[in-house]
Amino acid sequence: MKNIDKQSLENAYRLFESGAIDAIEIGTTKGLQQIHVYLFEGLYDFAGQIRKQNISKGSFRFANALYLHEALAKIELMAQHTFEEIIAKYIEMNIAHPFLEGNGRTTRIWLDMILKKELKQVVNWQFVDKALYMQAMERSPINELELKTLLLAHLTTDVNNREVIFKGIEQSYFYEGYKKED
Repeated sequence: MKNIDKQSLENAYRLFESGAIDAIEIGTTKGLQQIHVYLFEGLYDFAGQIRKQNISKGSFRFANALYLHEALAKIELMAQHTFEEIIAKYIEMNIAHPFLEGNGRTTRIWLDMILKKELKQVVNWQFVDKALYMQAMERSPINELELKTLLLAHLTTDVNNREVIFKGIEQSYFYEGYKKED
């Protein structure tokens, strides 16, 4: 798994360095799939494919695979003009969890793309505490306020700063248990 994470992290860097990020649809399921393919192609045979199995994490069951395509279509139609709308859409995508693996890393990039397009801001993830973020995400289906407050405190207009983007990517992988070797 560590090798997959290392290669995927390198793919994430390349997504931004190459400019390929600029060709990805923003705020759509297709765009989310494009990011997932870029991060995991050659690492998972299901890269970019919407899952057909039910999955869970701990005691939380993500969207039922039987209704997943319909759920994704509704999420795609959600408004994304304000910070509150964007976070609500992000939470719904997290509940959907459309891929078998790699959802968190993929959706955090997807979220930042929406924030950048709509608000000219991104989350400066390097300052978002892992434990607080994970707790807020777990509780977000019931109460969005904790997540909104946490992310709002770490928005930046420094949307093209390579260090902000790359440190954010590294933090995203850290949330999933991977630590970059120096």
